[in-house]
Amino acid sequence: MEYVIVGNSTAAVGAVEGIRALDANGNITVISNEPHHTYSRPLISYLLQGKTDRQRMKYRADSFYEDNACKTVFGKNVSKIDKENKAVLLDDGTKLPYDKLLIATGSSPFVPPMEGLEKVSKRFCFMSLDDANALETALFPEARVLIVGAGLIGLKCAEGILARVGKITVIDLAPRILSSILDDEGANMVQTHLEKQGVEFKLGTSVGKFSENTAELTNGETVEFDILVTAVGVRPNVGLVKDAGGEIDRGIVVDGKMETTIPNVYSAGDCVTSYDLSFGAKRILAILPNAYVGGRNAGTAMAGGTPSEMKAMPMNAIGFFGQHIITAGTYEGDVFEAKDSESYKKLFYSDDILRGFILIGNVDKAGIYTSLIREKTPLSEIDFGLVCKEPSLIAFGRSYRDEKLGGK
Repeated sequence: MEYVIVGNSTAAVGAVEGIRALDANGNITVISNEPHHTYSRPLISYLLQGKTDRQRMKYRADSFYEDNACKTVFGKNVSKIDKENKAVLLDDGTKLPYDKLLIATGSSPFVPPMEGLEKVSKRFCFMSLDDANALETALFPEARVLIVGAGLIGLKCAEGILARVGKITVIDLAPRILSSILDDEGANMVQTHLEKQGVEFKLGTSVGKFSENTAELTNGETVEFDILVTAVGVRPNVGLVKDAGGEIDRGIVVDGKMETTIPNVYSAGDCVTSYDLSFGAKRILAILPNAYVGGRNAGTAMAGGTPSEMKAMPMNAIGFFGQHIITAGTYEGDVFEAKDSESYKKLFYSDDILRGFILIGNVDKAGIYTSLIREKTPLSEIDFGLVCKEPSLIAFGRSYRDEKLGGK
């Protein structure tokens, strides 16, 4: 059996491990447009902070490819899927045949058209190890850095480089930071924390025009800068499957076995549209745990096995300068809220189940809330009032604990 995997990040690793759990002898070829051993992308900000290094960033051991008998083709792009002949064509003209193909191409930075952007000589994205390395070469102690985008990527970039530059200004068209995962009150709390570290924000505005070292904002202000980082958003890399005639719905459409509408072609990770159990519909769920499980399920199916149920939902665990944030699910329904100067908790529930939550500061036992959402546990079967205030297994009752946790 010839397995070909396009991509070398979380979903690809999951697929390799899923295949090898069932097929010890099939040939696996991993193709990546990056030259690096598989690594954890969320750690690139910690690399610039000096909190980790290239070795510790690796997502699997140095011997991963050897241990799993994988052939690697790094630093190459796949230009086409030849579905009729079951092969992929590389940008250097090489053709690699497959019996089962996985597309785990992730996503790429989205840089919207901005007048004068081409005049900015020191401009960077912040999604890959190469991005981080390139940005690092431009940093200097007095540098004024402008980050366009106050989402997860932009703010992790700010955290990663703040101690190595003179000033950071973050702008975003949204009226609050982290607008995709926080509500107004939670965003204000995190923004205040970041401002205390020295990060400046200009929200509800965007860049109207760039010159080489100046951004003219749509609110009439100007920002002088030496280094520009664009972190507006990402787009799933669907081109290979789309060009081969596969179905696309923002992301690549797959079935329960992670197979696309092209026979023998599978897909997983940030490029895929997944079913969000908390929302009850399909959408892009670009988070690491979902990527791994999706990849593992794809590998299992490619090797002839039966994949597990995905149970995917939006979930983020992140921190900025010691302030921790965990969010999950969807923010609809009735609300339980608790807050003090250091912590913020918001739980969303309806129809007798927990739908989502926001935790800032004290994130202990967030796993209990996550499990309630994922398992759709009826709240009437537990002491939900106690769970709201102080999450504990005691609130679940003896019979429930025995059933779910195997008690005696």
